[in-house]
Amino acid sequence: MAARRTVVLGKGTLAIRIADWFRKSCDFELEHVVPVVPEPTWTESLAGWASARAVPVVESGHWRDLPGVSYELGVSVFYDRILPAKFIARFDRLLNLHNGPLPRYRGVSPINWALKNGEPAHGVTIHEITEGIDSGPIVAQLEYSIYPELDEVADVYARALEYGWVLFTQTMPILDRIQARAQDEAQATYYSARDNEPLDERSSFTRELSLRK
Repeated sequence: MAARRTVVLGKGTLAIRIADWFRKSCDFELEHVVPVVPEPTWTESLAGWASARAVPVVESGHWRDLPGVSYELGVSVFYDRILPAKFIARFDRLLNLHNGPLPRYRGVSPINWALKNGEPAHGVTIHEITEGIDSGPIVAQLEYSIYPELDEVADVYARALEYGWVLFTQTMPILDRIQARAQDEAQATYYSARDNEPLDERSSFTRELSLRK
């Protein structure tokens, strides 16, 4: 079987680890990476990683500039643009790794909101990308403990990157055998960037940084 043409979209350490997994796999061919642009300065550069390894980079960071007509697989890891139907249709399968226990905590800042709401647990989810925001069928999910009285957003974010990596590496070998399940809309919650003001002390990676604003 020919290697599957694959694209990784996103930013940071986990996107790099996942892109590198595809680059080294015999079953996949990493065709392009599409970084978030501008890339955040607080994490590693996906574009820099790709350039150093001769992996083609979509320099604009925009999905519409991805060359080619179709791909077997795409994986979004914290990519910050909503992907339209015409882009989704270019992939046999397009997946997203989301830092929340879907259908709860759709949208932005899921870790910040989980801590703000005093949740005892959080999660990471791999789901199929549809035209809705984080509403596609769930492929795989992992839940882990968080401690709002102790944890900073940075603590949970670091934990989420590790659990996200575990979920990805355990899911990929059996991806073709997994029957994705529809999300329960009755359990869904959603936060947009417009909702972030009430986060207060949870608006930044640490409460100390939030108080400095």
